[in-house]
Amino acid sequence: MDFFYSTANLLYEWGPNFLRGLSATLQIAFGAYLLGLTIGVLGAMGKIHGGKYLKLSLEIYTTIIRAVPELVLILLLYYAGTSLLNQSLEAFGYNPVDISGVAAGVVVLGLVQGAYATEIVRGALLAVPKGETEAGIAFGMSKSKLFRRITLPAMIPLALPGLANLWMIVTKDTALLAVVGFEELALVTKQAAGKSRLFLEAFTVAAFLYLGITLISNQIFKLLERRATRGLPKLEQV
Repeated sequence: MDFFYSTANLLYEWGPNFLRGLSATLQIAFGAYLLGLTIGVLGAMGKIHGGKYLKLSLEIYTTIIRAVPELVLILLLYYAGTSLLNQSLEAFGYNPVDISGVAAGVVVLGLVQGAYATEIVRGALLAVPKGETEAGIAFGMSKSKLFRRITLPAMIPLALPGLANLWMIVTKDTALLAVVGFEELALVTKQAAGKSRLFLEAFTVAAFLYLGITLISNQIFKLLERRATRGLPKLEQV
């Protein structure tokens, strides 16, 4: 009973802060996911259809991002990237800019997500049966129409499980931004625990909030997967 009583008191005092942290976490996660997905689609197309130097550049990008731990990348891109941007602006006669935490978080995590999304989308594109694209070419479809009408609908069901997993990862990776002082859910939880001395209660609240994001996201992706696989033959359970 003491646990529930102290948790209720914690929520009464820190509830709005937890909600603000949750809102910031979702904003960063959603923005980073969209940016990463955009990079992933363009990167996958570049790896498959690009020239020699483009393919080499994309290979270096995906290899480095996937090899270096996310925490190291966040520290490097957040501090070094911001410093490099302002130095470049000053070199061209512009005043340095103060980048918001949300924008920096979106860009940093989006670049990390983009490397993984590139490989997921590339694998899905390569898995599309060539006979389907050849049929579209035979009907005289342009490249853009071929991609919209045949390649994209056939690729989405193959890529969706991996992309759903990336969304789960980015929602948790937002907690790493606490190391650079951005006030998202993890940092708010740490502040609440430190000031109230209710460590177990504070981190239990945060765990349930992250769990709630995961459960809701699972249902959304299940609906998307069901919609994307309409008309496709169902695999028999072995």
